[in-house]
Amino acid sequence: MDDTSGAPTREHPARRRVVPTPAELASWRSFLRAHAGVTRQLETELEGEQQLSLAAYDVLVQLSEAPDHRLRMTELADAVLLSRSGVTRLVDRLERVGLVARAKVADDGRGVTARLTDTGYDRLRTAAVTHLRGVRTHFVERLDADDLAALERIMRRLVPERS
Repeated sequence: MDDTSGAPTREHPARRRVVPTPAELASWRSFLRAHAGVTRQLETELEGEQQLSLAAYDVLVQLSEAPDHRLRMTELADAVLLSRSGVTRLVDRLERVGLVARAKVADDGRGVTARLTDTGYDRLRTAAVTHLRGVRTHFVERLDADDLAALERIMRRLVPERS
């Protein structure tokens, strides 16, 4: 038996190829470059015009869309794709400037929620102008309706299912 575990062979054509083809790698790299480039542009604009990082903006958005404008810290970390320690440090900074408030969960002595304050909501509304303009400029206007529909369909297939 060979030790190529999954590498394509002439003897086993049904085996799945482990190493992506050059064309597959080119698609992967294009995806990474596009994501990094658009994200960098959005971050630069938010920081320059609003003095707000993209991660902080995302925290404010997630809280604004949550019931009662609050989420447990663990839920917030999952929603914004940061580590728990990363979201804790970010919420610390947002709390210091009055955009977010923390509260204990009544029925859970260890649970803590983050809640969007009125000041945080106002800041989000202002920052949204910059962010959404950037989304339109750096993403939407570069694609036609068919591209956008295809991209959404493809990206939904890549999002991991929650267990």
